[in-house]
Amino acid sequence: MNDGEKTGDNQYELPRPDFVTNTDEDYTFEKAGAGASLTYPAEAGSLRKNGHCMLKGNPCKIVEISVSKTGKHGHAKCHIVGTDIFTNKKYEDLCPSTHNMDVPNVQRVEYQLLDADRDEGSVSVLLENGDTKDDLNLPKESSGNYEETAEQLLTALDEGKSLLVTVLVSMDKEKIVSFKEIQS
Repeated sequence: MNDGEKTGDNQYELPRPDFVTNTDEDYTFEKAGAGASLTYPAEAGSLRKNGHCMLKGNPCKIVEISVSKTGKHGHAKCHIVGTDIFTNKKYEDLCPSTHNMDVPNVQRVEYQLLDADRDEGSVSVLLENGDTKDDLNLPKESSGNYEETAEQLLTALDEGKSLLVTVLVSMDKEKIVSFKEIQS
């Protein structure tokens, strides 16, 4: 009836299980919190100009939004025009004002610039913990030429200036959007 060994005084020591329990393993979570999801829902009627929303599956900055009055049939509608925050391409959408739309989590992060390679288009920056991040690229236009920001950044770097770059992060994408000189 009992598979354990008798230890005396009618007490038994039960055999230990052969499987591993949660407490035996270490879990490491790099990042969690409010920005853990790529998007969050927001009512279309609550969106505002200069805010962000997903249009046709792209993270966009809202440049124009208009709400039509309720008609004989149906709800008020929001006409939203936005530009992709990474490509500057224009997108439009029409949505009932009471329906939810996805809003991308958008962050601006500043890094100290270590180096930029004009030929490769790669950029190396310094993280707060002292490590380097080498997976950023200089921003390019759809034609393949560097954006004006990238050209100005390369010129400032060639002049020996210490720079901070501002990186826009959203939807698992990153883009250098601006830079400034570090004053000594």
